[in-house]
Amino acid sequence: MNHSGRPIASGLVVEHVSPTELYQVLIDACSQNTIQVQASSKRLKDMLDMLGTFDALYEIAAERTVALPVRQQAIIQFKNAALSHWKSRKLLSDEHRVRIRSRCLTFLEEPDETIAECNEVIVSKIARQDYPNNWPTLINDLLGVVDSNLNKRYSSPQEDPRDTLMLRRGLKLLNGILKEFSGMKMLSGVKVMANIVEQLRVLLSNYYSKMTPSFSPDIINVQNIGSPRIYDEILLTHLVYKTLTKMGIWLWNRIDKLSDEERHKNQTWISELFQASSIQLPKLVQIRKELILTLIQRGSTDDFPRRSTDILSRHIRAFGKFFRRLQQLSHARFVNLPMCGDLILFYWSQVVEATGGATENISDSNDALYPVRFLVQGMVLFKENLAQWTPVRRDGTANKNSLSKEFVDNAVRMLVTRFMPLNPTDLGNWMADPEEWVNLEDKENDQWEFEIRPCSERVLMQLSNQFHTFVTPLLTTMFNELAPQRPNDLVGVIQKEALYCAIGRCALRLKDSIPFEQWLEHTLVTEARDPNPSYPIIKRRIAWLIGKWVSESCTSPSNPKVWEVLVHLLQDRGEGTDAVVRLTAATSLRECIDTLEFVPDVFTPFLPATVSELVRLIGEAETMESKRRVDTTLNTVIEQAGTRIIPFVPIITEPLPQIWNSAEDDWLFKASLLVTVTKLVESVKEQSTNLGNIVVPLIRESLLPGVIVHLDEDGLGLWLTALRNTMTITSVNGAPALYDLFPQALSLLATNLDLLGKINSIVESYLFLDALGILQAFSLELFNSYTAAFKSDAATLNLKDMLISLSLLLQIAPSSLWGESLHTSGLFAHLLIKLIEGESDATLLTHHIFFFSRLVMADRQMFLQLMSVTAAALGQKDSYLYEGLLDQWWGKFDNMSEPRHRKLVGMGIAALVSTGRTEVLQRLPTEIFNLWLDVFGEIKEVQADLAALESSEQEVSPTSLKRFWELDEAPAAYYQDTEGTPEYERRKAVYDRDPVRTVQLSAFVGAHVREAEALCGPQAFQAYLSKADPTVLSQVQNELLRG
Repeated sequence: MNHSGRPIASGLVVEHVSPTELYQVLIDACSQNTIQVQASSKRLKDMLDMLGTFDALYEIAAERTVALPVRQQAIIQFKNAALSHWKSRKLLSDEHRVRIRSRCLTFLEEPDETIAECNEVIVSKIARQDYPNNWPTLINDLLGVVDSNLNKRYSSPQEDPRDTLMLRRGLKLLNGILKEFSGMKMLSGVKVMANIVEQLRVLLSNYYSKMTPSFSPDIINVQNIGSPRIYDEILLTHLVYKTLTKMGIWLWNRIDKLSDEERHKNQTWISELFQASSIQLPKLVQIRKELILTLIQRGSTDDFPRRSTDILSRHIRAFGKFFRRLQQLSHARFVNLPMCGDLILFYWSQVVEATGGATENISDSNDALYPVRFLVQGMVLFKENLAQWTPVRRDGTANKNSLSKEFVDNAVRMLVTRFMPLNPTDLGNWMADPEEWVNLEDKENDQWEFEIRPCSERVLMQLSNQFHTFVTPLLTTMFNELAPQRPNDLVGVIQKEALYCAIGRCALRLKDSIPFEQWLEHTLVTEARDPNPSYPIIKRRIAWLIGKWVSESCTSPSNPKVWEVLVHLLQDRGEGTDAVVRLTAATSLRECIDTLEFVPDVFTPFLPATVSELVRLIGEAETMESKRRVDTTLNTVIEQAGTRIIPFVPIITEPLPQIWNSAEDDWLFKASLLVTVTKLVESVKEQSTNLGNIVVPLIRESLLPGVIVHLDEDGLGLWLTALRNTMTITSVNGAPALYDLFPQALSLLATNLDLLGKINSIVESYLFLDALGILQAFSLELFNSYTAAFKSDAATLNLKDMLISLSLLLQIAPSSLWGESLHTSGLFAHLLIKLIEGESDATLLTHHIFFFSRLVMADRQMFLQLMSVTAAALGQKDSYLYEGLLDQWWGKFDNMSEPRHRKLVGMGIAALVSTGRTEVLQRLPTEIFNLWLDVFGEIKEVQADLAALESSEQEVSPTSLKRFWELDEAPAAYYQDTEGTPEYERRKAVYDRDPVRTVQLSAFVGAHVREAEALCGPQAFQAYLSKADPTVLSQVQNELLRG
């Protein structure tokens, strides 16, 4: 093996690959010997990190004398590994890249499809990075191959298979390159794509013009449809057309960004392409239809004709994809394209024509006379273009091109009777796997553009919206004719189900024409209880229908019959029903409950049955997706029921552990179960204190290693909700306690940046519940965790929130429980230095000052001790720390806008003055006096007579302080969305006894100034005051006298 190396820019010596060894490893990887395969796979993985491996792999893949499996393995490995490291100087030299690029087009003669398809990906991806700068000849070289082989094909009656192969490979490769560049958003890539389009569009248009005469009944007919030349002709034309439309769509999407000249030129070309496509499509459809009919009549099973009809079907669908994409990107421009209206009506004529034949003529197969995908394309195009044919335009004028009433009526009848009814395949899938079927039905919004039944429903809705004066009376008439009937045969049941579907889809248009409540009471209630074995079809649609009408505010959920029917369908397990009905009823219940008009009192009589049946259905459902859908309904019921759910808590919680364990690794369902318990806690509020036996284990399990990455958000949500609603963190009746989880909160606080915001809220909730108990047990651990979090790369928002939490801690716990730990953990020193450095966000620094204000107000002596030991620990003089602190205190004052914050800082500096520190008193006559005067000027408050206050609307504090500067309530951010929970009251109690709200500022400042004077002596104190501006001093004294 060659161990020689070459230095690269980083100074490393990289090992060169041995081509001989690499070849042998690939041979071993393709052997039937399991041991050899395993060893070679391991070695190949190592060799992919060697210089020259990618070049050698591509060389082996290009060598036709090598065994095919080895070549396939080589190019697959190259595709999977090399493209993501194409720019790597460690693995590829410039010489390697040149050699690889030079081999790319040699694969155009490759007979093996696997190798050729891999090479198309490889060339396209390399082109994205290297064309045109490092590979300027790529497009020209490729065009040379395509052009020469195309000319040979059409200039000679004889077909050379090699020429056809190269032409097919070349066109596929060109299409792949265009696909890569058309998806680029960077300006450089857009410019390259523009140049490619400019180079190719006329040339490829000429190719297509040369090829399309072959599409005639004289050339493509049942006699020669099986010939390889016809197949190749269709395939090659299809590839050219795909490339053309890719360029057309790209230009169409960017046409508004072009200059006037460029826009006109490209608009003309796109219009010509669209018009040519519109003319060509009916011809292709007719040719295909005649071929399919003849082949069906002959009962042909030959694969060769089927290959040709298959590619012809795909070619026809490529037209529809082109038209649909243009329509999606700009409907306004699309309707103005030449022949657009005729094209859409042609598509619709095919839909109409398809209903005139046998049902088996329509299927999702390229062998069908009317392939479903083709019909769906036509329906979607028709639906999106209906607005241009409405009777009245948007400006109120009559539309001369409006569709007639007869046309619309026929369209509606056709949709409701032919395309919307359930077909045998639907019913077969229903019976084979009911849960999977109903889950797919619930996803219909994602699939309607691809499946004929949901697509026909959307077409009906659009017809109803655009032609409501025609559609509403027609559907009302159909309703009056069919709704009272009680069909017993399957055909009648299916047709009635389709009508019910139409009534649900067009609810907004029909709500004033159909007496829903009367229909519900006299018909739907009866049908919901009918034991007819075919009636699950109708019952499922009844449940769905009620959900639609209620959720779209077309009928009121205050009607008890709504709940009577839905709860019956949910719990019925007799004849004439099944799991699909129950699952649909569960979904409809959620839709009806989760509305603004929902009245809990009306629903309350049905609550016991609803809860028990939903829990039962979760247990009965076989798939996790079905369980999750039912659980989502249960969550909505719990949320909307509020405290009414309390009697049913055991019904919900008792089976939860078993349901949780059965979910195993289905994280979506487990997350839903966590939401269930969260909603339950929110609803029962303080009574959730007794739910420790279910809440604590679920939180613990959701935060286990390997699980937390899936359930962190919902697990933490439950944890926080439980803390906010409980009355204690200790054990109740021997159940696991929230207190036991606190160490995990500290661990996450210190280590998990992604969850920091939520974890900090959790810690804060613990402190509101039992700050004394928490600090007695975990004081040092708590501050160590906060120190780690502050020293991390946490976002500024999280840092600010943590400072707010620490400030609250200082308010609710005595300094004896936090002073020493604040120092030992290094948190005090860290926060002080960060403030002194002043390099953080200004808002964040103001919160540092709020924290230090709270600290010095809480215990001045503790503050002095912390400053002293911190100075010693940092090797700094005390004065350095005090000066830096005071500089920021004054310097950031103007960044504080809220009155309560400015008062807090004023009180904090007063407490600091009372310490008698020289550094502080020296600033008293200047910065501190100015700061106080600013606050005095803004903060208007007086001590008032308590009796007088109680008779007024002004909020009364425990000290009868009348605050003119304060709003009636704390800022919303203070309560952290805890309204309605016990934590709200805990927060309010802390807020109400906050000295900032209960103590008059002038009195507070005056008392602390007098303390300072007593400490340093009257004479020394007067020396400080003598340096003040007389006017300023007089103003301060006047304010203090008022206190």
